[in-house]
Amino acid sequence: MREIVSATEEYTDKVSVREEQAGDIPFYRLPAAEVAARLESDPKQGLASAEAAARLERYGPNELQAKVPTPKWRRFLEQFNNPLVILLLVATVISLVAWVLEGAHGAPFEAIAIILIVLLNSVIGYFQEERAEEAVAALQKMAVASAIVIREGRQQTVASRELVPGDVLVIEEGTAIAADGRLLDVTSLQVAEAALTGESQPTNKKVGPIDHEVGLGDRDNMVYSGTIVTFGRGRAVVTATGMQTQMGKIAGMIQAAPEEPTPLQIEIESVGRLLGISVIVIAIVIIATVLLVDNVRSLPGLVDALILGVSLAVAAVPEGLPTILTVVLALGVQRMVARNAIVKKLLAVETLGSASVICTDKTGTLTKNEMTVRTVVTPSGRVDLAGTGYEPFGELSMHETAAPVSDEELNEELRLVLGAGALANNAVVEERDGIYTIQGDPTEAALLVAARKLGITDEELKQRFSRIGEVPFSSERKMMSTVQRVNGDAELAVITKGAPDVLLARCDRERVGDTVQSLTEERRAEIRAMVETLAAEALRTLGLAYRRLAHESYDEAGEHLEADLVFLGIVGIIDPPRPEAAAAVKV
Repeated sequence: MREIVSATEEYTDKVSVREEQAGDIPFYRLPAAEVAARLESDPKQGLASAEAAARLERYGPNELQAKVPTPKWRRFLEQFNNPLVILLLVATVISLVAWVLEGAHGAPFEAIAIILIVLLNSVIGYFQEERAEEAVAALQKMAVASAIVIREGRQQTVASRELVPGDVLVIEEGTAIAADGRLLDVTSLQVAEAALTGESQPTNKKVGPIDHEVGLGDRDNMVYSGTIVTFGRGRAVVTATGMQTQMGKIAGMIQAAPEEPTPLQIEIESVGRLLGISVIVIAIVIIATVLLVDNVRSLPGLVDALILGVSLAVAAVPEGLPTILTVVLALGVQRMVARNAIVKKLLAVETLGSASVICTDKTGTLTKNEMTVRTVVTPSGRVDLAGTGYEPFGELSMHETAAPVSDEELNEELRLVLGAGALANNAVVEERDGIYTIQGDPTEAALLVAARKLGITDEELKQRFSRIGEVPFSSERKMMSTVQRVNGDAELAVITKGAPDVLLARCDRERVGDTVQSLTEERRAEIRAMVETLAAEALRTLGLAYRRLAHESYDEAGEHLEADLVFLGIVGIIDPPRPEAAAAVKV
């Protein structure tokens, strides 16, 4: 613990000047220009290379300080820090003393046996904890390798560990944020902060200051280390690096937390004390009884009485108990490893076995953090999609009967809904060596995958449509639209996706098969009821719509671009649970 405190104090000394620059007002409550000024940084030119090097020397590298590793020899000696083991070692010493007093004839078999038992116990515990440490070290290798910054007016790539406060960080879609920062400018920027806040939906970022105190998840003019950019781009001035980032503070709290004794440790200490007292009492009673009954007065008789009392007391010590405990705990650790759980300390197994309530995050822990379109609702019916994650494989079937989709009118509506979802989209789904990964918003990626399940390919869409404009998503509008040139057609198409209730208010017609019909109040009520049904099934809902637009009207449309829309349908999206989640929490 002393090593951790010392390391923390050393780092605190390095960052004290930086904290004074922030003053009493959090960065998110200050204008971006003022934050840059306080950090002595030029938003356009960034830092000079010499200044960046000086700050790196001053503040230290942008990396989380690992807990000072325990030397192997100390970890081995810690295995002896157990009341039962200490009692056995005392018994060994007493046994050796008795052997010497008896003339040291033959070998001290009892002492040797106890020592071998103690060593076996310690070796098992040491190697189990050593393997756990190696597994944890392998997990910690996941880190941001590089970052794009502006220095001396030029955009350049630097190692993420070389970022310093005042650096101007360039943020692009699909990249990981390497340090905490105050946003300077944004273009439709969305950041997935599930790793920090647990919120599954990306956060829409802005630049303006926030005039009141808010929680971490509501600081939408800040970006944080370890989060992922899902959409848009921007720039930010770095405000904190290393252990002073929000991730670093969490790591520091974990490292500084005192280790509480486990229930098993408490019980072992209690048993050890009881055995120790019992052994002493037994030895005293036996020695006193022999001395009184035999009326011993000579020194040899006294020595014999002492040897007899100590020998019987040592025999009362359960030499095999520590080893039995260690073996049982080691077997428990191996069972946990088989279920992909790493246990660093043997004694933690018993604590886990005593747990009756588990509090866990959902996104990425119980769920896969891979949004998946589970169902599509159009005027002609509801269709379910099989498959999970971003693999574009899965059968389509009718919701009520699970039969294949055969209705031509419904098929046409499905192609329109999922095609619209793929067009009102900025995500990218890539396949490499059979593994599918995404760049961008997980919800948009889910729409792309659903379209591919229906056979709608990127090549097909590119042949038919060319994007010429976009109205980015905003939390106020709860919609996003793209303007597409229909190749070979004189008109444009506006494709819109958004919250069903908001989108429905902007629609006056709906597409049924290959015809467009008026959207009546009765149909609006049916659509709202379906949205409620899908929400009750734990599905996130999105509506899709479109409109035709003449070329000459595009520049004049403005805010009316997303009006007089034709409603297409609703998609229900879920973040599927991990296959092992049920077994992991099953009681």
